[in-house]
Amino acid sequence: QVQLVESGGGLVQAGGSLRLSCTAPGRTLSRNAMAWFRQAPGKEREFVAGSSGSGFTTAYVDSVKGRFTISRDNAKNTFYLKMNSLKPEDTAVYYCALSEIFGSNIYRDSNWYPYWGQGTQVTVSS
Repeated sequence: QVQLVESGGGLVQAGGSLRLSCTAPGRTLSRNAMAWFRQAPGKEREFVAGSSGSGFTTAYVDSVKGRFTISRDNAKNTFYLKMNSLKPEDTAVYYCALSEIFGSNIYRDSNWYPYWGQGTQVTVSS
């Protein structure tokens, strides 16, 4: 079993920035596809950003393109979601997710990810 630990959420004004972190103590993440999802109240969980296992390919939902950046630091076994120019509609609980799949593909379907963080609240005020 892999435990993912998230941090970095909080309350920010519109236009501000946050960086979410996700780490797996004791587990090497360097080749696993990973992603960030979010779930707003009353809505389904949605894919936000993903990175292939190789780390060379990333993908984003259209609503965050140009504002959010997914990255990883293999030396620290940590991956990140940097969120800039935040909007009130970005308010949600954000989850990191880890797959057991390596390679160059990105997976937007949550079923590909057996391991999930506990979620961290991001609230953007207008």
